[in-house]
Amino acid sequence: MTAPTPAVTRRAFLGMGSNMGDRERHLIDAIEPLAGVVAVSPVYETEPVGGPSQAAFLNVVVELETALTPRQLLGVAHRLESAAGRVRTEHWGPRTLDVDVLLVGDLVVDEPDLVVPHPRMWQRRFVLAPLGDLAPELVPEHLLATAEGRVAMVGPLELPRRGRSRNR
Repeated sequence: MTAPTPAVTRRAFLGMGSNMGDRERHLIDAIEPLAGVVAVSPVYETEPVGGPSQAAFLNVVVELETALTPRQLLGVAHRLESAAGRVRTEHWGPRTLDVDVLLVGDLVVDEPDLVVPHPRMWQRRFVLAPLGDLAPELVPEHLLATAEGRVAMVGPLELPRRGRSRNR
């Protein structure tokens, strides 16, 4: 009898944002149930990019070590958004929680409902700034300098303790 092959784990990054209700609580509630969290970026307050006029977002990027596929991570993202009461009524409109699959190791996915790496992440400062805090080797300075949107670092997200600090 052969031993089962262990699942391959990959370094993955999820982008999260909220601009409705208790924005910080929505982020905390989304991060807490995640398995494999390695680190959470500082929180950034960011101006909305695209869509209708709306309130500022709080954004973070979460680094995971996971065996989940990009498709499975998309399912996790949708479940977290649903748990936060997200209702999709207006494209790029206000939302309680938005969770995007940014990167999953070096995997590339190009499907109608899932593109990894995220197709617009390299143009958005609200993704690149927190991603750069966690993985500066992935964010070239020239891209951060030319990305759209204003961001301001707020500070660490106050996550309940589960052993060690996961904020960076």
